[in-house]
Amino acid sequence: MKTIINGLNINYIDEGAGPLLVMLHGWGANIELFSGVISFAKSKYHVVAMDMPGFGKSDEPKEPMNVDAYVDFVLAFIKQLYPNEKEIIFLGHSMGGRIIIKLASGINDGRIKTDFSIPKVILTDSAGVLPVKTKAQNKRTKRYKFYKNLLTKTGIIKLFPQTLDMLQKKFGSADYAAASQVMRKSLVMCVNEDLVPYMPSVKQPALLIWGDMDTATPLSDGQTMEKLMPEAGLAVIKGAGHYTFLDNPFLYNRILGSFLKID
Repeated sequence: MKTIINGLNINYIDEGAGPLLVMLHGWGANIELFSGVISFAKSKYHVVAMDMPGFGKSDEPKEPMNVDAYVDFVLAFIKQLYPNEKEIIFLGHSMGGRIIIKLASGINDGRIKTDFSIPKVILTDSAGVLPVKTKAQNKRTKRYKFYKNLLTKTGIIKLFPQTLDMLQKKFGSADYAAASQVMRKSLVMCVNEDLVPYMPSVKQPALLIWGDMDTATPLSDGQTMEKLMPEAGLAVIKGAGHYTFLDNPFLYNRILGSFLKID
């Protein structure tokens, strides 16, 4: 399905009937990865999932978006398509979890005004905890800054702008290298925001589902969230990585079904 939000063409899925369950995908992902979870949950829930701006079949934003901008987008999406909903459950993976943490905490502490409440949330391999950089990562960052400074001072960047792009691809992550300029700036703004201060304000019952082999958002992140969120419980899927719902869909859906009371 297609709709226009803030001038952008947005691709989304709307299936099932019952309480509204909104799913938010991670960075570099899309709603198609949620197909198994959607098929499972739609038996008792009205499930909605959208390709975020810059991902899947949705338009890329005209300007870089930080976490707050993605929160605003989700609110605009809901206001336009589901204005009469009074309660909405949110499920987010990775970057989607960042958005939910910011949204749920903002509603609870009064920073964000909405016409709906959030009775519970599900965070799957969620981002939001700033990683501690290793010595190798710090060294790599210093090398990047050195070469960037060198290219700038010598005027090479002005003569050959593509050299900066090549440098960024060489020293950046795979997600960074694959992104456009506007999405690279979005990625940097999102991953550099520490959401730990907001976690105590996520007071809804929160199910945290994590893979113990996750290297993108390690299990220690989930343990931090469980400690800081008053009503959070952590379920660990052994042998699963960053995509628990793909690595072990049977166990993931059993855990989710128990929390959402899906037979």
